[in-house]
Amino acid sequence: MTEQAGFYVLYRFKVVPGKEEAFKDGWCRMTEAIREQRGGLGSRLHYSEDGWWVAYAKWPSRQAWEASRRLAESPDSEAAALMAQSLQERLPPIPLAPEIDLIDRR
Repeated sequence: MTEQAGFYVLYRFKVVPGKEEAFKDGWCRMTEAIREQRGGLGSRLHYSEDGWWVAYAKWPSRQAWEASRRLAESPDSEAAALMAQSLQERLPPIPLAPEIDLIDRR
C-alpha cells in the first residue's frame, strides 16, 4: 500500500538568460514564506534540458492551496518581485492529485 496523502501543484517557468540565480533565490524565499505563513509543505525546483524550469509544491490539501491563492497579498513581496523580474514566460499551474506514490523516502 502506498501513502496517497497531500496535494501537489506543478509550475513551469522560462527564465531570462542571466537571471537564473535571482529566480532561484526568489523561489526559495517564496517557498519558505508559503510554508511559514500559509501552510505549504515545500517544493522542488528542477531545470529541464528544454530550457524550462519545472517545480512542484506539496500542500496538505487542494483546499489549502486554493485558500492561499485567494489571498490578495503575497507572503513575500520582495521574493515575488525577484521571480517576476526573472521571467520570460510562466505557464498556468497544474493541480495534481496523487494516485500512487512509489518515491523512495530514504
